[in-house]
Amino acid sequence: MKEHRLKIGNIEAEVPILQGGMGVGISLGNLAGAVAKVGGIGVISAAQIGFREPDFDMDPKAANLRAIKKEYEKARAIAPKGIIGFNLMVAMRCYEEYVRAAIDAGADMIISGAGLPMDLPKIAGESDVKLAPIVSTEKSAKVILKYWGKKYGRMPDLLVMEGPKAGGHLGFSKEQLTDYGKDEAYDLEVQKVLDTVKMYEEQFKCSIPVALGGGIENREQAMHAFSLGVSAIQVATRFVTTEECDADIRYKEAYIHAKEEDIAIVKSPVGMPGRAIMNPFMKKVMAGQRISHSPCHRCLNRCNPADIPYCITDALIHGAKGEVDDALLFCGAYAYKAKGLETVKEVIDSLMP
Repeated sequence: MKEHRLKIGNIEAEVPILQGGMGVGISLGNLAGAVAKVGGIGVISAAQIGFREPDFDMDPKAANLRAIKKEYEKARAIAPKGIIGFNLMVAMRCYEEYVRAAIDAGADMIISGAGLPMDLPKIAGESDVKLAPIVSTEKSAKVILKYWGKKYGRMPDLLVMEGPKAGGHLGFSKEQLTDYGKDEAYDLEVQKVLDTVKMYEEQFKCSIPVALGGGIENREQAMHAFSLGVSAIQVATRFVTTEECDADIRYKEAYIHAKEEDIAIVKSPVGMPGRAIMNPFMKKVMAGQRISHSPCHRCLNRCNPADIPYCITDALIHGAKGEVDDALLFCGAYAYKAKGLETVKEVIDSLMP
């Protein structure tokens, strides 16, 4: 496995697998710690991470800040020497404070998407934390690399590229999802991003490894990703149906019982398309029904509770608690291929040579 090690600045992952961040409450300290323990990069999702804290409804910000530290410490106890990162959405309210809290907790890496993290270097300051923006296209890669280079004189430590078969929020328009429906079409986009990265590596005399995610479900797909020239893969969906995943068993069973036709592109209040399992909740949403919701948890910057079809915090927390008929069940394109529970090590062994 040594030839497949992933070097990111002055840190090195034994296994070139970045576990994708999954919120709310799907990839927390237990899953991240388990992935880091076996040599991958474990990632805690900071999205409404404090939902189990007793004061979450009254003061979600305080609950989230407290939980960031708790979940990091849980992961670190499992993997004392592993690489542990946080995934933070640019679209979340209090983004800067949550990034700083993750850094203060001890995070090795900040992975950030759902919008381009234009000023992440400023937030990270002089910290040695590794910064990994998420992009989906050559266009978004060029924007972030040019901006960071011009304004901050630095490059990302890792660039994460999420393809159209990923789960959760997707950085594509509906038209792009159709255009990139065939693997070959997105392979060309990957090559364009790698060419752009190479140009900036030469300009800044640095290394910018690229991790490719989205629909990587088996070894053949993983090897295809590496054959394109990327340094690592990002995998999320496969880790949901592991014993170590933080999700409720009923959430995991929803994946195991899903059929291919149950997985669809859905609406999200975030304003981006997403991929999820069609369940009673999502069928109501897609039919145009407005779902009543709890008082606002102030999770997103651009969200007017009076206008949204449903509350994404409510819907994702229902999922984390196992209330799957009332939940938004984000998943990747191949979630239906899950046949039972595995361990994190079994998943990684099935993907790597």
